[in-house]
Amino acid sequence: MIGTGYVGLTTGACLAFLGHSVVCADADPHKVERLRGARVDILEPGLPERVREGLEAGRLEFTGDTAAAVAEAEVVFLCLPTPMGAGGAADLAAVEAVAGQVRDVLRPGCVVVNKSTVPVGTCERVAALLGRADVSVVSNPEFLREGRAVEDFLHPDRIVIGAADQDAARRVAGLYAALDAPLVLTDPASAELTKYAANFFLAMKLSFANNLAVLCERFGADVADVTEGIGRDPRIGPAFLRPGPGWGGSCLPKDTHALLTVCDRSGVDFPLLRATIETNVAHQRRLVERVAAACGRGAEGSLHGVRLALYGLTFKAGTSDLRDSPALAVARLLRERGAELTAYDPALSEERPDLSDLVDLVDDPVRAAEGAAACLVLTEWPQLRDVDWAAVAACMSGHEVHDWRNLLDPDVLARAGLSWRGIGRPAAARVA
Repeated sequence: MIGTGYVGLTTGACLAFLGHSVVCADADPHKVERLRGARVDILEPGLPERVREGLEAGRLEFTGDTAAAVAEAEVVFLCLPTPMGAGGAADLAAVEAVAGQVRDVLRPGCVVVNKSTVPVGTCERVAALLGRADVSVVSNPEFLREGRAVEDFLHPDRIVIGAADQDAARRVAGLYAALDAPLVLTDPASAELTKYAANFFLAMKLSFANNLAVLCERFGADVADVTEGIGRDPRIGPAFLRPGPGWGGSCLPKDTHALLTVCDRSGVDFPLLRATIETNVAHQRRLVERVAAACGRGAEGSLHGVRLALYGLTFKAGTSDLRDSPALAVARLLRERGAELTAYDPALSEERPDLSDLVDLVDDPVRAAEGAAACLVLTEWPQLRDVDWAAVAACMSGHEVHDWRNLLDPDVLARAGLSWRGIGRPAAARVA
């Protein structure tokens, strides 16, 4: 297993749990040392337990020596970052670098598996970089949700394997034999495109839900009822229909942009994909305009010097991941308008220098609200329901809570003396 991020560590630990012998390699010696001591820095339910069990059983090892890790391996998984590069394309530098490192040490008959999310044609690209006729390259995209990665691995909706060599495909499929899941065997290009298509479709549903919320506000409808009504249709389903402050995270933004770049380069017009991305950006700007209209100063609604409290910075609850978080995107837009931001997130400590130029991060939700003209709920942390909202109201300069996750009970906030405003739902005035 090359790479011990969310995908690599979860895959390695879970394969060891299934009874396989797994060696995980990573270039970060500090991370390797911590993992050898069963110290997992990723906030992921069940993952520390799987790592500890694998180490104790002797089926899971960690090393900083990539060449040594692959020298005796029958299957090598590439679980490497493929971030958004220039122009939105996927940056394959890490994948290509590792292919060059392991090329001469792979054992004959080894199968190399692309687990990372990569553009169509990457299997062929890796095979060419390896230059080994005795080594097969297979695509096996992951479909793990952060916060539920272990559960998703052990109880998958499907396992997709794309290979030109059917014997290699069967060998990779055999690794998952203990799991009860549909198996999709296909060619590499189809497997690579499946991952991008899945993430695009999910992003499209979220952009749809956010625009639907605007429509509900215009006509006095309740988006919660509307999405329940359409989500019960099995052709639509309820997942990814909850409006919020936009979509983000480690996958959807980079994968939609990468797919759009592939479309542009191949001459395929895909206006729905482009609109999905543009709608997300426009939605976040719309929410910032809402805050400016409610809390801004002067006729233009200036936010210069206006203090705002942000509840939640991670891209979703249950993770400490900040990559392409919609909460941070909104925070940046507010800062551009001159707002002063204090934030609370139960997964983050105050010692985050990488956030210091954007927000003042504190470890208490009441403290975050001191002097705030409004509170903005940006991440759906269930802990926020238990906040002492009367104490929050007492220390604010204003009285508005913009609940952009429709998480809180409007009646609770009203009794605390706060005005609640969600997305696509009727507002609730405070009790005087």
